[in-house]
Amino acid sequence: MAATTTSLLGILLLFFLDCASAYTDPTIVKDPQILEPGENMKDAILRCNLTDPPSRIDGHVWKKDDVEIPTTRDSSSSPIMEYKLDAVDAKHSGEYTCHFFTTPAVNETIFVKAPPGVNAEKKSEHGNEGDYGVLICRSTGFPSVENWSWSRQTKAGIELIVNGTKNFHIKNMGNKTELRISQLGIEQDQGEYFCNATNEIGARVETIHLRVRGRYAAVWPFLGIVAEVIVLVAIIFIYEKRRKPDEISDDDEQGSAPLKSNSSTNHKDQNIRQRNSN
Repeated sequence: MAATTTSLLGILLLFFLDCASAYTDPTIVKDPQILEPGENMKDAILRCNLTDPPSRIDGHVWKKDDVEIPTTRDSSSSPIMEYKLDAVDAKHSGEYTCHFFTTPAVNETIFVKAPPGVNAEKKSEHGNEGDYGVLICRSTGFPSVENWSWSRQTKAGIELIVNGTKNFHIKNMGNKTELRISQLGIEQDQGEYFCNATNEIGARVETIHLRVRGRYAAVWPFLGIVAEVIVLVAIIFIYEKRRKPDEISDDDEQGSAPLKSNSSTNHKDQNIRQRNSN
């Protein structure tokens, strides 16, 4: 009896070993492994090939940064997935994952890398003399920015701005950088500034033009309005002053005519009375 039990256990063990040796883990061959921009590269195709699927393939979907890409979901049973990139730049960079609907589900990730995209919050910034100004740049893309730097155009050339020197203060916050300039001056601070972002793939720069207005620049429009009002009042006053003497002389002429008519009437009455008395 014991020998029979041992034989059965041996047979079961061999069966499980055969099943284990026959089963192979599913493998996704991805092309490319990592995509980086090259010379004259305008577009690219990401490809995943599933070998030895664990079950029937009921469909696929592509995701970028764990967000499903619209129109990529299907119910095809093909072991090959492809996705075309229109460009290899900061906008299209990120983590692309190909998902196969199997049991269990399997997936693989392709990293698309590019130099950072840099955008200024305002291409042209304004400030008043004596106040402080703030210039802001932001970055996009994958991988993230490793270093930010600021510089500016001077008469002597490009000057690297060092944090804490003169009236400059730099604050870096991941994908955002700020350059604060205290006590703005027209001569020393007005001009072009450059924010530079660098990651492991490359660097990009953005230009911001800073205009500094005089301390009393905001008063000039008000003074202009006041001057216009004064000129208008003066014109009205002169017009009224010239018009009044003409009106008075006209009134005098109109008032003297009736007096002359009355005197002539009186003379006629006297002549009639004299004739009657005679």
